[in-house]
Amino acid sequence: MDKLQQYRKIIRQILTEQAHPYTYSDDVEAEIICDTEHDHYQLAYVGWEKQQRIFSLILHFDIKNGKIWIQYNGTETAIAQLMTEKGVPASDIVLGFHSPFKRQFSGYSVT
Repeated sequence: MDKLQQYRKIIRQILTEQAHPYTYSDDVEAEIICDTEHDHYQLAYVGWEKQQRIFSLILHFDIKNGKIWIQYNGTETAIAQLMTEKGVPASDIVLGFHSPFKRQFSGYSVT
């Protein structure tokens, strides 16, 4: 399996592991969105809680230039650390939610 396929598989595993049932309503679903053509991946809660529309982004990943960009992490899980535990080198992970200046202090890739 080449690196890109491996990264896609790891991202899907993480999204699936983090897709917990929505606590407050049975009418809200966890949706895993995988655009493998453009390498965009998301986990979102979508539905209705009573009369309130729920659309909440939980995780967002992109793969750019052979690196996984963590664009958003709305969990309490250290997703970058989880990725390294699953075999992704820190040099192939970019914390996209941090400014380019701040990334240099993260221990992960800057770009």
